[in-house]
Amino acid sequence: MTKQMVISVLALAFLAAAPTSARAGDDFIVPFIGYNFGGDSGNCPSLTNCNEKHTNFGVSIGTMGTLFGFEEDISYAKNFFGDIPGADNSVFSAMSNMMVGVGVGPVRPYLVAGVGLIRPHVSSVSSSLTLSSDKNAFGYDLGGGVTVSVAPHVGIRGDIRHLHTFDSVDVLFFTGQRLDFFRASAGLALTF
Repeated sequence: MTKQMVISVLALAFLAAAPTSARAGDDFIVPFIGYNFGGDSGNCPSLTNCNEKHTNFGVSIGTMGTLFGFEEDISYAKNFFGDIPGADNSVFSAMSNMMVGVGVGPVRPYLVAGVGLIRPHVSSVSSSLTLSSDKNAFGYDLGGGVTVSVAPHVGIRGDIRHLHTFDSVDVLFFTGQRLDFFRASAGLALTF
């Protein structure tokens, strides 16, 4: 399946799943904090076996009906590839996700799948030379989590997502492979 076919199928799925009116579900905003693990993310081989957690942060904005929803998820991870002397590195992502889950009640589990931008950045600074490299890459994310209400319009949300680029990413020392990692996060879910 080509990238254009994947984009078309996902776009149609997002449109079909979106609530038909603002009253069909809860709109939400979730500022979050977390860390990346597995795959290419520095020194964290797994969720629990992580010696050097590098914080990521972001926000998810969307709407959730009783079964389907949609969200925009934006995140930034500094030192994604680890602490490297004389180098600065990060990964930015902006994903458009379809959500499937329980949209009512105090405990709301959900699954997400989507596509979007994954942008790694690496720069190296020495006394005689400065190198910088950015690469916009088209990618996808898959994951799930749960939101637990603690008060009207306020909840705590936790999730784990797998992010992966479709194409190889070449940024200075990271070359010839697809970027692949997981993200664990927790946030304050505000609904209105």
